[in-house]
Amino acid sequence: MTNFLFRLKLLHFCFYVSFFIRCRLSMHSALQLQIQDNHVTIDNDVIRLTLSKPGGNVMEIQYNGVDNVLEVRNQVDNTGYWDLNWREPQSREMYYRITGTDFTVIKEDEEQVELSFTTTWNPSVEGKVCPLNIDKRFIMLRGCSGFYTYAIYEHLEGWPDFDLTQTRAVFKLREDIFHYMAISDDRQRTMPMPEDRIAGLPLSYPEAVLLTNPTNSNLTGEVDDKYQYSCENQHNRVHGWISSDPAIGFWIITPSDEFRTGGPVKQDLTSHVGPISLAMFVSRHYAGEEVDLKFRNGEGWEKVFGPVLIYLNSISDAEELYAAHWEDAKQQMMSEVQNWPYDFPASDEFLCSDQRGTVRGRLLVQISEEDYASADSAYIGLAPPGQIGSWQREGKGYQFWTIADNEGSFCTSNILPGEYNLFAWIPGFIGDYRYNSNLMIEPGSDIDLGDLVYEPSRDGSIIWEIGIPDRSAHEFYIPEPNPKFNNRLFAENHFNCSSSVEKYRQYGLWERYTELYPDSDLIYTVGTSDYTKDWFFAQFTRFKEDGTFQATTWQIQFTLDKLDEPGTYKVRLALASATDAELQVRFNDENVFPPHFTTGLIGKDNAMARHGIHGLYWMYDINVSSSMLVRGNNTIFLTQSRSSGPFQGIMYDYIRLEDPLFSLNNRTNLG
Repeated sequence: MTNFLFRLKLLHFCFYVSFFIRCRLSMHSALQLQIQDNHVTIDNDVIRLTLSKPGGNVMEIQYNGVDNVLEVRNQVDNTGYWDLNWREPQSREMYYRITGTDFTVIKEDEEQVELSFTTTWNPSVEGKVCPLNIDKRFIMLRGCSGFYTYAIYEHLEGWPDFDLTQTRAVFKLREDIFHYMAISDDRQRTMPMPEDRIAGLPLSYPEAVLLTNPTNSNLTGEVDDKYQYSCENQHNRVHGWISSDPAIGFWIITPSDEFRTGGPVKQDLTSHVGPISLAMFVSRHYAGEEVDLKFRNGEGWEKVFGPVLIYLNSISDAEELYAAHWEDAKQQMMSEVQNWPYDFPASDEFLCSDQRGTVRGRLLVQISEEDYASADSAYIGLAPPGQIGSWQREGKGYQFWTIADNEGSFCTSNILPGEYNLFAWIPGFIGDYRYNSNLMIEPGSDIDLGDLVYEPSRDGSIIWEIGIPDRSAHEFYIPEPNPKFNNRLFAENHFNCSSSVEKYRQYGLWERYTELYPDSDLIYTVGTSDYTKDWFFAQFTRFKEDGTFQATTWQIQFTLDKLDEPGTYKVRLALASATDAELQVRFNDENVFPPHFTTGLIGKDNAMARHGIHGLYWMYDINVSSSMLVRGNNTIFLTQSRSSGPFQGIMYDYIRLEDPLFSLNNRTNLG
C-alpha cells in the first residue's frame, strides 16, 4: 500500500509539473530557423536542434543548459542518424547511412518548422546504393520539448530488385552524463559503461558480455546484452535515458505501430549500452529473413516511417528523480498516442485522421452448434491481403491493430486507404482468424462488420493438452540462471514483484537444459506431470564434452483407456519459436523412418539466444491413425533433429490430442 500511495503521489506531482511546463512553453517566442553553409539550426527556446546540411544528420541537441546531449566525441554523422541494411537478391548484405544530397525548407512559420533532406537514386549507382528515394523530415513545433522525425521511402516501378532487411533512427547520447536507462516500469536501472563491455569477458555471441571489472562495482558479475532490453511492438511506446546531473531525460516516443513490420507482438530493440536509443522500423529480430521487405520484378512501393517524437524533459526538484522523469515521459507518450495521427506533418504522403477510415464489429467464438463465446481480449487487425496468419511476416504495407473488449467488440480507427484483410487471434484459442472478404478502406469510411465468428480447429474431444494457446512459452518451466551469468534486473526480488519478472531474459538458459538433462531427455507424463514445472520452456540441443551438440528427443507418455478403431486421432501442435530446427514426431516407435510427421527445416527467429519467449508462430495439425496407437500406454516422441549449434531448437506454445469422435453439439472444452 505504501508503494502504491508513493506512486500515486508521484503521478500527481508529475502531472502538475508537466502542466506547468506546458503552460510556460506555450508563451515562448516563435521558432527561429538559421541556415548556414553546412548546417541548419532550429530553436524554439526549449531546445536547439542542429542538423548537417544537406545530409540531415543530427549534430547537436541543446537543452536545459547542456550544449549537446549527443556524444560530443563522435563525428558529426555518428550521433543522430537514419540508416538501413539492404542487399541485392542472393548477394551479401550492405550497410547504408542515409545521407541527404538536397535540402529544402518545407514549412516555416511561428508555429512550425519542417525540413526535408532527400537522397535520390539513379542507375549510375546500381549495386552500390540502395535503390530508394528517401526523404528524411524533421519537425519542430513552438514550445515543444523535443522534435519529430519521419521518412518517406520510395521505390519506383522498374527499379532494380532488392531486399530491405533493416531500417531505423539512431541516437548516441553523451557517455559522461546518461547512465540510467528506462524501458518499462520494471525494466530500468543504472547501466554499464561502454568501456565496461570492452574490458569484460565476451560470451557466446558479440552482443553478450560478462562484466568483470565495471566502473560501477555493483554490476560486477552481471551479463550485459542489448537483446535483454527488447520489447514487443505493442509495448514499445517510450524508452530512453536519464541523467541525474544535470537532471535530463532523453526519450524516443513511438505513438503508433502502423509502420512497423510484423504486427503487434513482433519484438525489437529499444535502448542499450552506449548510451544508445533506437527507433526500429524494419528488422529481422525475432523473426528472421521471413520479414525482409523483398522487392521483385520492378514493383513500385512507397511507405512513411514515423513520425516519432524525440522528447526531452527536466524535473530537477523531484524526490525520486528517475521515477519522476519516467512518469513524465509516459504521460507525454500517452498524449502523443491520443493525438495520433498527427495533423501537422506537411507531407502529402502522411494522411491525417479525416483521410482515414474505421472498421468495427464483434468477434465471437463458436463453441457448439448453437453456442458462442465472446472473443475476450482478441487481437484484431487489418494488414495487407494474404494467407491466414500472413500479417506476422508482413512489412511492406501498414497494419492497424486493436484489442477487443470482454464482449469481443472492436473498433479499429485511423486506417489508411487501401485494400486489407481483417485478421485476428485470441489468447486461449489455437490458430488464426481471417475475414472471408477483402476490405476496401476509403477516406472517411466507417465499416461495421457486425458479428464475426471464429471456429477454432477441432475434430474431436480433447484427451489431453499441454500449455496455454497464447503464442508464447512463458507458462512453461524457466530455470534459474547460472549464478555466473546473472542479470539482477530479472531477479524476482529486484522490483518485489515476481509476477512481472521476465526470467527468460537471463543469459545462458540454453546451457541449463544440458545441466538438468545431462544424459537423457525430458519425459512428460500426462495426468502426473505439471507443465509449469516439468516442461522446459525450449527444446535445445545438448552440449557434449567433445564440443559437439546432440539432437534431443522429448517424450509425452499417456494412457488410452479405449481405442477408437478404425479412426483418426488429431494432434494440434502450436510452436512459439523455431531456429534452424526440424521437429520430427513419432508415435510409439522412436526409430521409425521416415518419421510419422516432420515440420521440415523451419525458423530463423533466434528468439532463444536473444532472450525472447516467442518468435514467429507455427501451427500444425497432425493426423494420427488409430493403428499407430494402442489401448493402454502410449508415447509420442518429439525429436528436434538439427544439432550443429547451441541455439537450434523450438519453443512450444501448446499441444493437444483429440479423439476421432466429434459432434459440434458436444463441444464443451474451449480451445
